[in-house]
Amino acid sequence: MASSEMSEKSDSANSLRLQTISNHLKRGSNHLVCSPCVSDLDHGTIKPGTRSIPRRRENLLKWDGWGYKDSQFKINEKGSVTFTGSRYKLSGLVMPHLRPWMEEMGLNIDEMAKSEPKINTENVPKPTLNEDFIDELNKIEMEISTDPVDRVMRSHGHTLEELFLLRKGEFNNRIPDVVVFPRCHDDVEKLVAAAVRYNVCLIPIGGGTTVTLAVACPDNEARCIAVVDMTQMNKILWVDEKNLLAKIEAGIIGQDLERDLAAMGLCTGHEPDSMEFSSLGGWVATRASGMKKNVYGNIEDLLVHVRMVTPRGVLEKNCMVPRMSAGPELHQFIIGSEGTLGIVTEVTLRVRPLPECQRYGSVIFPSFEDGVHCLREIALKRCAPASIRLMDNDQFRFGQALKPEAESIFTSFMDGIKKFYVTKMKGYDPHRMCVATLLFEGDPEVVAQQEKTVYEIAAKYKGMAAGEDNGQRGYMLTFVIAYLRDCGMDYEVVSESFETSVPWDRVSDLCRNVKDRIRHECEAQGVRYPVLSTCRVTQTYDAGACVYFYLGFKYRGLADPVASYLAVENAARDEILESGGSISHHHGIGKLRKQFMSRTTTPAALGVVKSVKEYLDPRNIFGSGNLIE
Repeated sequence: MASSEMSEKSDSANSLRLQTISNHLKRGSNHLVCSPCVSDLDHGTIKPGTRSIPRRRENLLKWDGWGYKDSQFKINEKGSVTFTGSRYKLSGLVMPHLRPWMEEMGLNIDEMAKSEPKINTENVPKPTLNEDFIDELNKIEMEISTDPVDRVMRSHGHTLEELFLLRKGEFNNRIPDVVVFPRCHDDVEKLVAAAVRYNVCLIPIGGGTTVTLAVACPDNEARCIAVVDMTQMNKILWVDEKNLLAKIEAGIIGQDLERDLAAMGLCTGHEPDSMEFSSLGGWVATRASGMKKNVYGNIEDLLVHVRMVTPRGVLEKNCMVPRMSAGPELHQFIIGSEGTLGIVTEVTLRVRPLPECQRYGSVIFPSFEDGVHCLREIALKRCAPASIRLMDNDQFRFGQALKPEAESIFTSFMDGIKKFYVTKMKGYDPHRMCVATLLFEGDPEVVAQQEKTVYEIAAKYKGMAAGEDNGQRGYMLTFVIAYLRDCGMDYEVVSESFETSVPWDRVSDLCRNVKDRIRHECEAQGVRYPVLSTCRVTQTYDAGACVYFYLGFKYRGLADPVASYLAVENAARDEILESGGSISHHHGIGKLRKQFMSRTTTPAALGVVKSVKEYLDPRNIFGSGNLIE
């Protein structure tokens, strides 16, 4: 049976199965086929050749920073830090300890950096258009835009260098010439065929949350560059409740996907830190990992079937089975390809019923090393909760600085008693202690047993239960911590995060070595102020863990703050590789890290990647320049 026929028959059969769960749907029809995604990030209608295009980014999201326009850390009229908006649990709350912590780090809130908050369209580079390509897109009624604002909004991700430039009112030397909005898989096939015919460069973009320069246009690209905005392809095409599968268009945003599945009592459980804004296609393209991977798995564990349009045609399997022994795994060429081989259009994922029980928790350890030993035993005994994250002392104290003001005198009094008990009675050193945050999900009986086992193991390593509230706060802070970088940039601070994976026996040494290397390199770069260098273990495996680093410093006195920061991070990356860590755990490579690829794998392995690229895309239509030179 041909692939297209198989897909059509599968879609038809599975759409009928949806009728059995129609009572779960909060919609006007009895099936979910081609139903639109509805949210506060919803999209408007689009018309060929006009500017009536989706206003999600422009209306709701910052163009020069992270997240929603109405959400940010801000100094209020009393001089305390608050978080604006109403979208998060932290919204509207005052954090009285954050300003003292900022000042301890050398930040003077009276000294704000200058920035240009608006896009000056007169400074946007003029587009290099391929008229034949544009004419063909109009003939097939493809939605397009050459508007300067739309092009700038889709010209960057969220690396420090990109945002630093934008906040000065400047742009990359090369930005997209046209934005294209496909609405379905067939649109993408036509688009790629037109790009091959007229030799146009294509760069796909989903939520735009990349932190590896993955969507930045190569400076030396002379062809017309069309950025392919996938966010109109945001539908759940069908759900098979017998086999627990869902076929989904790749442009859907993570929070929309989970909300729509939840209406049917289902979930994927995939929660990367960026899930509010990142897309399913982006997860596949970067080999993403989520906070709850211990229960639900990483993206490669969830993926059952995927379609990708390449210049050679559609790349996909002809059957949808849980496992198949038929030569090298095709999906492994697609997962992590980062837009270099084609465009991911449709993904079939495993889904699961919503967990019956969800409980947060936390454990305080006297040292980071004690916490690492505890997490290792939990991983080896395979009793890890859905999420377990271990923060070092610097991050622990930083988290305490983010704690909102006490709601009452009683709350403040109890906090004082807890602190006295931990530091005086138990003897924990406030400058060494760390905390692990926990999230348990599943059947109530399983969760209860997991909690019992985890806390028993923690006690062996001097760990002390620290309450559900601390665990929930730590988990929720994941979604607002990215906003802190914007706040820091307001006060002359450059900061960024980066991650690695490492064997268990090297976790503590790697963390210590990388922090030492950061301090030495900051001194060499002439950094005059205290350096924030902190880490946490975010995911655990039988054989090792993911370690996530945060790095930041005040750049006053430096001639080129971004160049100095990159020198420090590159030194840290070098130390990671020397200490036995990987080039990346879940962010991918993009252009930012490809200089380290030759140290990551052998020349023969790189040759395989290049050969696949040359066969599927001989004219380099997908010319983002990611992964390989």
